[in-house]
Amino acid sequence: MMQQFQPVGYTIGNTRGVNGAPNGSVMGMGMNNGMGMNNGMGNGVGGSYMKPPQVASGNPMTPTGNVVSTNAPVFEQSYIENILRLNVGKVGTFYMTYENNKEWNARIFKGVVEAAGRDHIIISEPDTGRRVILLTIYLDYITFDEPINYQYPGVPGTMQPMRR
Repeated sequence: MMQQFQPVGYTIGNTRGVNGAPNGSVMGMGMNNGMGMNNGMGNGVGGSYMKPPQVASGNPMTPTGNVVSTNAPVFEQSYIENILRLNVGKVGTFYMTYENNKEWNARIFKGVVEAAGRDHIIISEPDTGRRVILLTIYLDYITFDEPINYQYPGVPGTMQPMRR
């Protein structure tokens, strides 16, 4: 017969709760400052802790913990999946390398770009219509036989196809 799981409580860290109240007491647990916002204190396992400040992604912090706000515009970076998304419907040749594979170390796929994500590319082979998911970790490079659409991030203007 299996024995029922019985959770065990341990005291870790600060043995006093919020505002000096003992852990487990109702005082300070989930209280707010009367304005509908948390008072900056949270209750973790075994005591209270200060919640870290909200920091916008990319903003630097000083050694004392102050957030340095920058007004620099944030632009999307130029990743292969973004370039492929601009070129959905175009035929490309995808050169892949699979290291330590005895059957085929390098392989070439030709297909219509259907979709692209951070770690994958979905193509359909024009001859068979078969859909193939390629993992970008194995991607070496891609060629297109026609001009591709590309907009460099942070540069305003209309997207123009690149010329040969």
